[in-house]
Amino acid sequence: MELDADASAHLFALAGPDPVRPEETEVTPDVHQLLDTWAGTPAFVRNRRFDVLATNKWARALAPMYEPGNNLARDMFLAPETRRLFPDWPEIAAQTAAALRAEADPRDPRTARLVAELKADDDFRSLWARHDARPSRDELKRFVHPVVGELALRRQALTVAGAEQQVIIAYQAVPGSPSAAALARLL
Repeated sequence: MELDADASAHLFALAGPDPVRPEETEVTPDVHQLLDTWAGTPAFVRNRRFDVLATNKWARALAPMYEPGNNLARDMFLAPETRRLFPDWPEIAAQTAAALRAEADPRDPRTARLVAELKADDDFRSLWARHDARPSRDELKRFVHPVVGELALRRQALTVAGAEQQVIIAYQAVPGSPSAAALARLL
């Protein structure tokens, strides 16, 4: 079986001599300011294990899963309200499992505990067993918000310079689209 580029990168990262790096849990004031100045743009910072570290008010209004302290993978598989939020839940769940495998360090005991907890869910267990490894990409994500209805948002994933284990996720709507109008009604 031939590995694609993402799976090969994951394999080489696992085989490398890097020890488990200390987790960067503090988000700098500059990054907090950046999140807060993105008016109408839901944005948050997560680590490679998908723990939400910081967020702006638009992200919190978009979904409870974007509250600091939450784990996105845990919410994706274990929170029924998250399943209802995504009309394409099977695809989003598969992306989440593949991104968690590609980005989280399996040598980290916290990652191992998270994966063990998630394996209680049949969907996660099945997806994890596929061994797909694909980092988060910039792609379209659809939401069904309980107040503003359907949204189609482009996700951007940006690594924080100087804190490479932190990723900023920002969602943007096409200007003038129904999704942009729905985002404006979130707050």
